[in-house]
Amino acid sequence: MDKLLRIAETLEALYGVPEWPGPRDPLEVLVRTVLSQNTNDRNSARAYSNLKKRFPTWEKVLGAPTEEVAEAIKVGGLSGLKAERIKGILRWTRERFGGFFLPICDMDTREAMELLCGLKGVGVKTASVVLLFACGKEVFPVDTHIRRVSERLGLIPPGTSLEEAHRLLGESVPEGMAYPLHLNLIRFGREICHALRPECGRCPLKEECVWDVKVPGSCQRAHP
Repeated sequence: MDKLLRIAETLEALYGVPEWPGPRDPLEVLVRTVLSQNTNDRNSARAYSNLKKRFPTWEKVLGAPTEEVAEAIKVGGLSGLKAERIKGILRWTRERFGGFFLPICDMDTREAMELLCGLKGVGVKTASVVLLFACGKEVFPVDTHIRRVSERLGLIPPGTSLEEAHRLLGESVPEGMAYPLHLNLIRFGREICHALRPECGRCPLKEECVWDVKVPGSCQRAHP
């Protein structure tokens, strides 16, 4: 816990403290998150924008042929699979709740997580993103950046699965820190602690790092 707090405070000194902007439509966040799978933020945003331009309402998305939905979101990649999953989610929400909405923000966190993870194509990461960003719940999504950085900093053991990383980090992150720490760790992973050739020489977390690989011309020291 002390180590995680030191890391959080160091990143906040570097990047500031991101504030949760408030509630968002959980269904919109879920669809956006499905579109973000296996692509970058720019392409997933374009895919969502194209989807809403082509089909202004969820009713129209659900009523459209899967091929047309896939065509609208093709910039995000895996468009056929994502179109099927989005239509499946919309069909489920209408059958379960009588409309195109997800009343999960008032649910118990565990109940909401189980509900979302029961949907095809929705795993713990996607469910956690929806609960954190749409509802402000105290859950901690773990993406590839966060898992890589967490392993290098010794917050989770090497080779930890994504599901186990969610459990371990979720149990460790202090209350009220999930949102800012999530965003700051991602930014740190993108800007400094890259997957290849991390910029160890300018890393503010060198003293916390346990990674045993020295990057030639980058790291100031080899980690034990």
